[in-house]
Amino acid sequence: MFGGMLAASAALAQERDPMLFHDANGTKIRGHLQFGLNAVAERNLFWDLAGTTNPGSGFDPDTNWLEGYIKPGVSFEHQLDTGAVVYGKLSAVSSYTWGTDAFDTGDTGANTLEEAYLAIRGELGSDLSYDLSLGPRELTLGTGMLIANGATSGFERGALKLGPRKAWEMAAIGWLSYGNVTGTAFYLDPNELPSTDGHNELAGFDLRYDDPRGGYLGGTFVNVLNSDSPYPQAAPGGVGAPTVTPGAREGTRTLGLYAKTNPFEGALANWTFTGDFAYQWNDRIDLEAWAGRVTAGYTFANVPWSPNVTLGYQTFSGDDPNTGKLERFDPLYYQGSPSAWATGSKSASTFINSNVNALTLAVRVQPTPQDTWTLRYAHIRANELNSPVQFGQATRVDVNGNVVSGVTKAHLADDLFLEYSRIINRNTFLTAGVSISFPGAAIDNVVGGSAAPWTGGFINVVVNF
Repeated sequence: MFGGMLAASAALAQERDPMLFHDANGTKIRGHLQFGLNAVAERNLFWDLAGTTNPGSGFDPDTNWLEGYIKPGVSFEHQLDTGAVVYGKLSAVSSYTWGTDAFDTGDTGANTLEEAYLAIRGELGSDLSYDLSLGPRELTLGTGMLIANGATSGFERGALKLGPRKAWEMAAIGWLSYGNVTGTAFYLDPNELPSTDGHNELAGFDLRYDDPRGGYLGGTFVNVLNSDSPYPQAAPGGVGAPTVTPGAREGTRTLGLYAKTNPFEGALANWTFTGDFAYQWNDRIDLEAWAGRVTAGYTFANVPWSPNVTLGYQTFSGDDPNTGKLERFDPLYYQGSPSAWATGSKSASTFINSNVNALTLAVRVQPTPQDTWTLRYAHIRANELNSPVQFGQATRVDVNGNVVSGVTKAHLADDLFLEYSRIINRNTFLTAGVSISFPGAAIDNVVGGSAAPWTGGFINVVVNF
């Protein structure tokens, strides 16, 4: 009997959360600690475009660097006599990069506030609940196509690839849920780099239905209340440098729709389909743009390692140089990871989600519950020729002496990315990857010959308590 009591006590101690500092009288206080370290190697960065478009820059296309961060925090929740719960969180990020990263910045870092919010949640009646929050915190809406990445890492803040900052610098958020329907109203101020702060402020709402079987249907409306961020516009006919309009983002409105199917039965069993579409407009600057994505995924449920194959196509409008209207899509604050809205693996560091489209294929296998291998392929093309693909950095003089922007061929690149993820334990995660980007005819034309592939690899460990 005594031995059984010892075993039970040992099991209870093992299950106890070591970060739970206090739990009594309706109040819980919990500590949080996350840290990560990432080693990166890159060769022939950006297909060595700098060697052609800006040979005097001294940019080295081959580099290695190490980056790391630590994110400590504390959260609390207290239940009131009314049944409502007051809760909040305070956290910070300290990050650094040793060596020179892909954007020619290194040996630098920063300490920044991450989350600092106070909130209250409770019930208003049968199946009706509310949640109100004020202060810096994370917020992702829908699939992360428009609203996800509330903060910027890299450059003077360090930790470019790890990207530890996620929280908006200021967020006022209200959720109201009835059954499986949730409405979200928000005001957001992104945590931008001090060197490139566009003083952006956003507001809007999201309405979402989550089916208990796994599917969902929703829509997001975003209005840019204030911004100093500029938009580029293609020169008439595509000849000449693009026009850059300061503060053009202010007043841009975006309506996005997103959906995922429930599990099918019969012939479509194990299939999953998703769809996203966004329409964007700004009457002040005559902007009308669009974007979308569709995916189809199939899981071989009865095959060892449970292989999953997902085929997708995503596209973001570019500015047509033959019209006076601006058709360039502004991707706002999208989730740019390869598993979310990155256009390619390496190419996502070169092209934002504007004036590009990509046919994508992902194959994932799980040899064990702790190990996952994913192979991703992306065929990336420009939607509009002679039009800014990212922001006009490729503006140059062609062989005929004309100033041009963008690309004269549609095929930008083909990216391959092999990623391995390992759950070491409940708190420790390892990720490693190798990737290669084969330049397309568009890049070859900029270089004036056959550009060499861009290769790289990384390995990181993240610990989260």
